[in-house]
Amino acid sequence: MHGKGGAVDPEHVELVAEILALLSDPTRIRIILALDAQGELAVGDLAGAVDRPRAGVSQHLARLRMARVVTTRQQGTKVLYQLADEHAVAIIVEAARQAEHSVALGTQVPRHHNARP
Repeated sequence: MHGKGGAVDPEHVELVAEILALLSDPTRIRIILALDAQGELAVGDLAGAVDRPRAGVSQHLARLRMARVVTTRQQGTKVLYQLADEHAVAIIVEAARQAEHSVALGTQVPRHHNARP
C-alpha cells in the first residue's frame, strides 16, 4: 500500500487496525490529550482532568500501557503516567482534521486548511 502520505507495510495492517481501535474510545482520546497537555499525571489527577471515574480511567490506562502508548514512573507511593511518544497525539490530530472534512458544509474549507502556509 502506497499513498501520498507514505507507505504502510502490508504485514502491519492488522496492527494498525488494532491501534486505531484502541484510540477510538473517547475516554482514551481525552486521556491522551490530557497527558499531552499536562505531562505526567497520576490516575486521580487524570480522572479529574477527563471528568471520568477513577476506576474507569485506571482500566483505560491499563490498556494504553499494554499497547505501549503510555509509560509509568513511580514517585513515592504514586504511579505517574506519561505518553510513550508523540505518535498517538499525531493520530488523534489527523483524525480531528479528517472530522473537520466531515462537518464542513458544501464548499466550506475545513479550518485546518486555512492554517497552512
